[in-house]
Amino acid sequence: MSNAAAQAYARVAQATSSPRDTEAQALLMAANKLQAVMTNPDATFEQASAALVFNRKLWTIFLTEAQRDENPQPLDVRQNIANIAVFVLSQTAALQISLQREHFRPLIDINRNIAAGLCGRP
Repeated sequence: MSNAAAQAYARVAQATSSPRDTEAQALLMAANKLQAVMTNPDATFEQASAALVFNRKLWTIFLTEAQRDENPQPLDVRQNIANIAVFVLSQTAALQISLQREHFRPLIDINRNIAAGLCGRP
């Protein structure tokens, strides 16, 4: 597939995706970035940092959205999202200070499990 065709496909897919699908895809993208760093012994500090920053930004968005009064989700769902976000953000910050690749696994698992739930997969 040509680059132009791939970009056109991506625009159409994004325009027709539900918010849940978009969130799931972002979580999977973050998980894949973290996985790539975790499994590559030659990954640089810059690559690890970029993956962690992407994950941090994503979860900051989720936390901010969960705290909005206008969020249509029930309060208990919003609180659960906020609690998970606080955990993910604290783990991400710890990894940015002391890069231990084996500790990427919980973040990868959380992102993938939530993405699967958003897509309706067990």
